[in-house]
Amino acid sequence: MKNILKTLVAGIFLTSSAVFADIPREVKQGDPMPVATVKDSKGKDVNLKEAVAKKPAVLVFYRGGWCPFCVKHLSALEGIQDGLTEAGLQLLAISADKPERIAETPKVDELSYTLLSDSSMEAARAFGLTFKVPDETVANYKDEYGIDLEAASGEKHHLLPHPAVFIVDTEGVVRMAYVNRNYRDRLDPALILSNAREVAK
Repeated sequence: MKNILKTLVAGIFLTSSAVFADIPREVKQGDPMPVATVKDSKGKDVNLKEAVAKKPAVLVFYRGGWCPFCVKHLSALEGIQDGLTEAGLQLLAISADKPERIAETPKVDELSYTLLSDSSMEAARAFGLTFKVPDETVANYKDEYGIDLEAASGEKHHLLPHPAVFIVDTEGVVRMAYVNRNYRDRLDPALILSNAREVAK
């Protein structure tokens, strides 16, 4: 595990400056939510704007079920799920994994919220989060650690999202935005819940 983490850490520094020039700027607080479609675990389209119009949401972008930092954060988010529900918000976690890989996410049976697939990177690009993993890192992940990004996403674009959290109200306005290019640093679930309660007011 330590060797895997060291390699993943090395990979982030290689990719931190590899953001595509044609990707929109990061969505900020006060911006309208971009229009984007993702898929559920059965491959059915989910229009994020329509989903949020029904119920305010916490949108969490993560890299995939193969990422130990992501899995740890997903588990931690389960701890605030009841609080979010009481505040009237839904939690939608979005990754680069293809729909059928969602069910393979470690400890997925312990999660009561929704995991969604953005394997095409449509949503991540719309939110300004996408970066390209260098070919050398892609090969190293696969050859040394059995992490196959193409198999996970079903795509050959080698794109991943920077970890991010957005809270969006039913009017489609982003009320909180958090993006961190160092994927080891994740937003404390307690802070997410605190901000969500403020939005609910």
